[in-house]
Amino acid sequence: MKNLQEDFDSLVAKTPLSDGVNRRGFIKTALGTGFAAAVLPVSAQHVIKTDDAGLTAGEITVNVNGQAVPVYRAQPKGKTDLPVILVISEIFGVHEYIADVARRFAKLGYLALAPELFVRQGDPGSYGTIAELQKEIISKVPDAQVMTDLDAVVAWAKANGGNTGKLGITGFCWGGRITWLYAAHNPQIKAGVAWYGRLVGDSTPLTPKNPIDIAAKLKAPVLGLYGAQDGGIPVSTVVQMKEALAKGSSKSEFIVFKNSGHAFHADYRASYVEADAKEGWQHAITWFKTHGVG
Repeated sequence: MKNLQEDFDSLVAKTPLSDGVNRRGFIKTALGTGFAAAVLPVSAQHVIKTDDAGLTAGEITVNVNGQAVPVYRAQPKGKTDLPVILVISEIFGVHEYIADVARRFAKLGYLALAPELFVRQGDPGSYGTIAELQKEIISKVPDAQVMTDLDAVVAWAKANGGNTGKLGITGFCWGGRITWLYAAHNPQIKAGVAWYGRLVGDSTPLTPKNPIDIAAKLKAPVLGLYGAQDGGIPVSTVVQMKEALAKGSSKSEFIVFKNSGHAFHADYRASYVEADAKEGWQHAITWFKTHGVG
């Protein structure tokens, strides 16, 4: 039986080039399918595949000041008044892994929404290296734009069967940083779970603040799930963030997994640590339910 990566590579190779397909690694016509070129080859051994049985799942579009923003939506079929989870991607955009995470939440009774927040800057799946992707896409995305897009997604949720009185947010890597920032930006957020998102950094015109800068003003409780072996996010910055949070009242917390590095929840990458990923997921679900998201 072919593994997941072989199936994907075969599909890309056999598909003629068109406006909808880019052979560098990402099928653009179906949000939430395929993997970004920068992460190939996929480590398929542990990839989790959550089916859509009993769900309404697929792409919807949210209009933000005239810009169509694609969003992967997953929810229990035919249900309304659902608690809402925003699922924020890594730098690779809304690919198969992020869509699967949305379906995992939907299976638990949530309306899960994963917006493609890089749509104005380009296709994050088409760049062959992380360095290219950072330079050509990620470095050009303003935090203010992201906040506005997420506000529009929340408004869509409220108008389409979501109970935004039970609103949560979770994100991975780039999306982990956004989780902290959006929890401070939107007072409707009841709770957040940030997976290994950067906490400190330089202030720039596009990214004027980092999580440590808003920590003391944060109201919603955020659970930070981090790896002690993460070379890009040292534990020392987690300590700094804890000290900043102690000056506020959000009751945010951290769990640091001593045996994990960066992206330990990413089941399609070699960085995946199954035990810590599963434990982190359970902590996340408990956190949301404890804080009124569920």
